[in-house]
Amino acid sequence: MHDIKFIRENPQAFDAGLVRKGAEPVAAEIIALDARRREALNESQAAQARRNEASKLIGQAMAQKDMATAEALKAEVAELKTRLAELEEQARTGDAALAERLAALPNLPAADVPEGVDETGNVEISRWGDLPQFDFDPKEHADIGPALGMDFETAARISGARFTFLRGGIARMNRALGQFMLDAQVDRGYAECATPYLVRDEAVFGVGQLPKFAEDLFQTTDGRWLISTSEVSLTNSVREQILTAAELPIRLTALTPCFRSEAGSAGRDTRGLIRQHQFEKVELVTIAAPDQSEAEHERMCAASEAILQALGLPYRKMLLCAGDMGQASRKTYDLEVWLPGQGAYREIASISNCGDYQARRMNTRYRPEGEKGTEFVHTLNGSALAIGRTLVAIVENYQRADGSVRVPDALQPYMGGLDVLRP
Repeated sequence: MHDIKFIRENPQAFDAGLVRKGAEPVAAEIIALDARRREALNESQAAQARRNEASKLIGQAMAQKDMATAEALKAEVAELKTRLAELEEQARTGDAALAERLAALPNLPAADVPEGVDETGNVEISRWGDLPQFDFDPKEHADIGPALGMDFETAARISGARFTFLRGGIARMNRALGQFMLDAQVDRGYAECATPYLVRDEAVFGVGQLPKFAEDLFQTTDGRWLISTSEVSLTNSVREQILTAAELPIRLTALTPCFRSEAGSAGRDTRGLIRQHQFEKVELVTIAAPDQSEAEHERMCAASEAILQALGLPYRKMLLCAGDMGQASRKTYDLEVWLPGQGAYREIASISNCGDYQARRMNTRYRPEGEKGTEFVHTLNGSALAIGRTLVAIVENYQRADGSVRVPDALQPYMGGLDVLRP
């Protein structure tokens, strides 16, 4: 959501930001919608004032036995009543049209976000870790996985494509990863939460997934939505609240299942665990004051990087260009882990600063210390990490020639001391 006052005062800057994000310039259209809405409101207020004045004059005319004037004023009041109903409806319609148009627009990119229309415009910030060396040709996880308990065939019979049935040691590693990641983030100061997996329209709208991305989600028969990430429920935990400055920043984390329809991904990553309809993820969310959000963004990114470093997984940190960011983000870092089987870096985490975009949709504010007025908070979210993709990275980076996979040292305490997964 956007500040209409900012658009009125900075139409060119607003349009320039939209164009950088790959959207069409709409400032003139938005300003025209706002002007019509304000005109109806102003006329309505003027009509209401005249109606109140005329109603008083009727009493005065009647007291003076000036019935002609009284009747004329009564007729005017009746006409104003009808006109007021029309103007109020125009104002309501104008409010709805403006809100609908604003709700569909993406967030504007921050000034330090690089130009670009797609992933080719992303900028590498840093790399960590040495790429593993093998004395055999490393395989992709989808080829190693079945012997380790990644059962794609059973999942397909039960649920269809893009599901996986895990058995034995690999299932235990999946569970261990979630617990390891969650413990690590709690130790870093993020409060552990257990959230609903089903949410209402306003929660999905609040984080910017509705109305534009409904087809990417699963909806139940009673109208609720399955969360695509616990960002939805964690961020909405402060919706429609006025927070104090002393409460900020609020740092939250949760391990939940996530559900995505993967609309538009036909033919992409059809093998293995990379792109699933159901997966688990540890999510980080921070609610911050505007002057805290940049530092919190770096802090959150470091929290995600720490997981990859603890697991010994090589990765690179990318700053996304304006055209490759998500709808709600003003600045995003992607962490891309090295997959030897693919011979490529693949995204394993996105860490985004959404500024006040989501806060405006949720109507979440805070009161700065010593001030009477309120301001919108900033919201941030990040993966720390997606469990399935981390499982993929471990299998590919720690594979051995005999098809076994070494368990990373940091994970062994969560695996009962098991140090190798064997076919």
